[in-house]
Amino acid sequence: MAARDQKQPIKMLSDRVLVQLPETEGERKSRAGILIPATAQVSKRLAWAEVVAVGPHVRNIEPGDQVLFNPEDRYEVEVREEQYLILRERDIHAVASERIEGGTGLYL
Repeated sequence: MAARDQKQPIKMLSDRVLVQLPETEGERKSRAGILIPATAQVSKRLAWAEVVAVGPHVRNIEPGDQVLFNPEDRYEVEVREEQYLILRERDIHAVASERIEGGTGLYL
C-alpha cells in the first residue's frame, strides 16, 4: 500500500482551530417560512460550526464546542473527502459548550 493511501492523524498547530459547518448550513428558512438559498448574500452574518481539533496554543476552545465566527475570515480545506474550515482562535467571537459556566444566560 502506498504511503499516500494510508490515513495519518492530523495535528493542528499554533492557535488554529479546525471546524466543520453543519450540513444544514446551506439553505435556510426565514421566520415566515420563505426558503433562502445558500447562494444568497447576507452581509455581516456570523455562522456557527463544531470544533473538530485545536492547536496547542488554543486556550478557551475544545473539540466538540460550537463556535461563532465570521465566514469571511476562514480557510477551507478538504480532509479525507470531508470539508472543514481553519480559523484562528482570535477570529472566533463566541463559544457554546456545556462546560462553560456563568455565561450570558442565553441558551442554544
